[in-house]
Amino acid sequence: MEWFQAVILGIIQGFTEYLPVSSSGHLTIGAHLFGLSGEENMAFTIAVHVATVLSTCVILWKEIVWLFTDLFKWQWNDGTRYIVNIIISMIPIGIVGFFFKDYVESFFGSGLLIVGICLLITSALLTFSYWAKPRQKETLSPIDALVIGMAQAVAVLPGLSRSGSTIATGLLLGNRKENLAQFSFLMVIPPILGEALLDLKDMAEVGVSEAMGGITALPLALGFITAFICGCIACRWMINIVRKGKLIWFALYCAIVGVLSIALS
Repeated sequence: MEWFQAVILGIIQGFTEYLPVSSSGHLTIGAHLFGLSGEENMAFTIAVHVATVLSTCVILWKEIVWLFTDLFKWQWNDGTRYIVNIIISMIPIGIVGFFFKDYVESFFGSGLLIVGICLLITSALLTFSYWAKPRQKETLSPIDALVIGMAQAVAVLPGLSRSGSTIATGLLLGNRKENLAQFSFLMVIPPILGEALLDLKDMAEVGVSEAMGGITALPLALGFITAFICGCIACRWMINIVRKGKLIWFALYCAIVGVLSIALS
């Protein structure tokens, strides 16, 4: 992997992790255009995903501090209720990660057809959430957290946007858009870190040199830095976009890229 490829892919990951357009789908498209294999991309993928998790922690640090402060009061309060909802939302993705990881990974590297179809599904979901007008709820319930977690679990497929699926599902359930982006970004931190640990285990099993796929420290560092910076920008931007309810433009974008991906396949 050349340094400029790492910069471009880092920018793609940083922005698309939070924007509802599928980071995995865009990384697949980028890797396809650059002629990169999945094995060559393993170490890089881990690095840029960890970078975006760190960008979430930077942008939402006040919310994270609030959650841990309420947690260590050892009493039932708003913070502990929020943490319980995050834990509930992790159950579906945990099941998929532990029992179906190899099956899900088989979809990656299978070409642009799957990516294109999933992008069209993302577009349809964003469109439905934009036009639907369910009764508004004041708080996010544990059942809602579980359903949103199911949406996150399905969104492991390349082309299905995780943020788009979780936010759109929350909107369709009637949850307030002011709170959904924050919950969507916080709930993904444990799964991404867990996935990174599993990938590191796989790297240890196959050998670091093989897992690195010939990538050197410079493109790895550049990809990490660009993904982190762009992740910080996109995280804050997406929170404001959700509050204003402007997701329909991303639905149009996903539809166009989905059609192009199917055509290129």
